[in-house]
Amino acid sequence: MNTALLAIIAANVIFSFRGFKDIAFFRKYEFHVGSIRAGDQIRMFSSAFLHADIAHLVFNMFTLFIFAPVVFSFLGTMSFVMIYIGSLIFGSLLSLYFHRNDYNYRAIGASGAVVGVLYSAILLYPDMTLYLFFAIPIPAYVFGIGYLLYSIYGMRSKSDNIGHTAHFGGAIGGYIITLTKQPEMLTDNTLMVVLLAIPIIILFVLEKAGKI
Repeated sequence: MNTALLAIIAANVIFSFRGFKDIAFFRKYEFHVGSIRAGDQIRMFSSAFLHADIAHLVFNMFTLFIFAPVVFSFLGTMSFVMIYIGSLIFGSLLSLYFHRNDYNYRAIGASGAVVGVLYSAILLYPDMTLYLFFAIPIPAYVFGIGYLLYSIYGMRSKSDNIGHTAHFGGAIGGYIITLTKQPEMLTDNTLMVVLLAIPIIILFVLEKAGKI
């Protein structure tokens, strides 16, 4: 296994298990808008290494384990780490922006960073086949677009406890950083770059129109 990937997974496991056992530790490092706006900025980063339970942790780390090799095979290990951390930060920043006036908003999990890696992998290899519900084969780019459209729906409906905003922010981070690493994609694969940008554009159009 790639050393950087192993280190990221290990950090998530160690930090999450500490949080499972120590509620004070969990509360100290979770994403909490009120605390962040009061100056506790470390939560923007530390919250991405906490998880609600083992199932949450396993799902995120399994997804990362599946898609990380696509990224470092195309871009190398250092770029993979940059995409992971950058997507984590993008996810937290977008969450803070959209929930800036909800001082009680809380969130945890590596999902923003993981979705950033996923979206990067899709941008790099859009024709790979993914399996919806582990059974229905679909092209990766269709999954990526559909997932972000679903995230927009989740952000608007606010009907669950999923951190859709962090997921979307992570995808934006993965998209932007990947293009800075592979700018030739803008000319070599323009259609795919444009298609994968559509949900991002829709989000900000809706936000500007006050519909999110």
